[in-house]
Amino acid sequence: MTQLQFKDAFWCKEFTFHTGYEVLVQRLLDGRKMCKDVEDLLKQRAQAEERYGKELIQIARKAGGQTEINTLKAAFETLKQQIESVGNSHIQLAVMLKDELKGIEEFRERQKEQRKKYESAMERIQKSKLSHYKKTMESKKTYEQKCKEADEAEQSFERISASGNQKQTEKSQNKAKQCRDAANEAENVYKQNIEQLDKVRTEWEQEHIKTCEVFQLQECDRITILRNSLWVHCNQLSMQCVKDDELYEEVRVSLENCVVESDMDYFIKTKMTGTQPPDAIGYENYYSREPNRSNSSPAQTCGMMKRFSGLLHGSSKNNTESATPSAPPLAEKTDGVYASIYVNEQAGITSSQDYRVLYDYTAQNTDELDISEGDIVVVIEENEDGWWTAERNGQRGFVPGSYLEKL
Repeated sequence: MTQLQFKDAFWCKEFTFHTGYEVLVQRLLDGRKMCKDVEDLLKQRAQAEERYGKELIQIARKAGGQTEINTLKAAFETLKQQIESVGNSHIQLAVMLKDELKGIEEFRERQKEQRKKYESAMERIQKSKLSHYKKTMESKKTYEQKCKEADEAEQSFERISASGNQKQTEKSQNKAKQCRDAANEAENVYKQNIEQLDKVRTEWEQEHIKTCEVFQLQECDRITILRNSLWVHCNQLSMQCVKDDELYEEVRVSLENCVVESDMDYFIKTKMTGTQPPDAIGYENYYSREPNRSNSSPAQTCGMMKRFSGLLHGSSKNNTESATPSAPPLAEKTDGVYASIYVNEQAGITSSQDYRVLYDYTAQNTDELDISEGDIVVVIEENEDGWWTAERNGQRGFVPGSYLEKL
């Protein structure tokens, strides 16, 4: 619309009414209501985004903690982090919507104040115009009445003059003169009112043009502001969708790194207790045991039982079949300080073979040997109690048989 299009389209249909102006005011009121509707939409959307974001954060933080480390668990942790990030981004979107809402509210209030200002001016000039219009119409009516009376008086004077009655003729002449003077005076008043009304009409016309220009500018601003606001709102929602997708894409990437075999292998490596089930416990007659077993020193028995207890709590490949474990023979002492170590005669004696160490083991007794994962040792003897005699770098001692793998 051109700047004066409102003025050209909305003039009074009759001088006593301002229908066009009322239509313009109603248009502005409808526009103000639309601003309020947009504000309500943004407000409710901001509340929904804020509520949704907080619920997402609460869901992410309430999810179970990490109990083990593997690729699937890492992906799950990434998902919780990204859900919390999505929640924070929706809360940020709510903040932006509230800022946009605040701008529209301020714009609507500014338009309201400006509209009220021009409405007051138009109401004042409209009342003045209406008052002068009524006054002018009354003076016009009086003027017409006086003219009619003057015409009747002159006609009466002419009739009486024709009758030849001098006294009545003079009387009728004076009355006709008085009526004509009254008509002339009414005419002057009517002309003055017309001039004043024309001034008021000119002033009203100028105020009307000014008001239409302001109202049209308000309409242009309102339509532009609301259009831009809704456009920005759609852009914000679109950007939010893109951001959500980017965050969830990180979760999908982490899920691509999830390998079933690696997770299973990691669990087995960290939680395994052995590769073979334990052997059955064989029967051992109490009275058939060797007498020197009961003569073994308490210290030796304690050490053997400690190793046996460790095997029960750890991994084992070959568990003992006897109730009391035994150790391989050590070099005999001629001074008789150390008691001899009992050797089960049924223990399997094998030729020297190379074995790889699967797990680290730290010696708990003096007759045991320290070994580390990956070491190569030579097994001298495999005892039925699960403790084998092994040699590494010239050192010999007991090691758990379940910790070794034959090459």
